[in-house]
Amino acid sequence: MRARRHIELLLPQGAAGEAEFGPVPPGVPLAGEAPPAGVVPERVHEFAAVRHCARRALARLGHPPVPLPAGERGAPVWPTGIVGSMTHCRGYRAAAVARSTGTAALGIDAEPATPLDDGVLGLICTTAELRHLAALARSEPAVPWDRMLFSAKEAVYKAWFPLTGRGLEFRDAQLSFLPGSDRFVVRVHGAPELSAAMHGRWTVAHGLVLTSVAVPARSLPAAGTGRHAANAEGRHPWEWGAALGQDG
Repeated sequence: MRARRHIELLLPQGAAGEAEFGPVPPGVPLAGEAPPAGVVPERVHEFAAVRHCARRALARLGHPPVPLPAGERGAPVWPTGIVGSMTHCRGYRAAAVARSTGTAALGIDAEPATPLDDGVLGLICTTAELRHLAALARSEPAVPWDRMLFSAKEAVYKAWFPLTGRGLEFRDAQLSFLPGSDRFVVRVHGAPELSAAMHGRWTVAHGLVLTSVAVPARSLPAAGTGRHAANAEGRHPWEWGAALGQDG
């Protein structure tokens, strides 16, 4: 209960979340959900452990346990009628699911509540975001805002890709954290309607920054969200962490 409480506070009504703290237990994926070829044993255990969280979350929606294979570019394949997201970092893993009748897309991310390595922030944010983070750091210096921005963008992309099938570069999404609030606003270049439908939330707890992005089904724009083949330029969310030495 304690582990899942903080992630659940970030989720829309009707969604379910599960989480675990501690070292990754040894485990093997279910038949039908083999991890990507060539991954080291530690990654196999992480792959299995976060899916264990996901099945527990699905059970809370009344869904039976099923394999959750990795699909296109590593994105998890959810049962029909379900949307969801998974995340893990050292000592923590979590999953969130919702019925697609109420939630069109869901993205979550967890990161250690520590500053990014030198040089990384300039790779992921716009000039406007740099100014925004500087102002936030003056008003709430205890929050690692650079890491929060990275995590929030990961959550954005995890919600974006299942809806559009398209990748994004970091600077394609510009975020604004609302003062005195646990919410953030998303603006994806060239997608104003879908951006307006994205609801972002964040928290800091137990040495982690946790972020979520939800798109309510009722607010989904009628056009502009169809899935397409990923563009050659945009990265997929599951590649970003690896590119910068982060977990998923």
